[in-house]
Amino acid sequence: MTKNELIDKLSEVDNISRVKAATVVDTIFDAMTEALMKNDRVEIRGFGTISNRQYEARKGRNPSTGRAVRVDPKKLPHYKMGKELKADLVSHYKDADSDSDEVQSGDQK
Repeated sequence: MTKNELIDKLSEVDNISRVKAATVVDTIFDAMTEALMKNDRVEIRGFGTISNRQYEARKGRNPSTGRAVRVDPKKLPHYKMGKELKADLVSHYKDADSDSDEVQSGDQK
């Protein structure tokens, strides 16, 4: 799902203008970005947690030349899926796989 698709969905579900929906989405994303820039966690219960992870300096390889290069230390955002979302996805794909298996076994007769 893209940002525009999210805006369209919000606009449709809440019966608000696309401009207002875009403002809501931008406000949420701005608040999340600010929190991460302050090294705070963003936790959305049932969906997941976004936090910064610190990575130490290390030696890497330039894939084009194969030469060893130094990779500087860095902080990157890390997403951890919430338990409820994970359970929903596992259940959804498990059901989809069993439906697929039934169709395939039916085709083989």
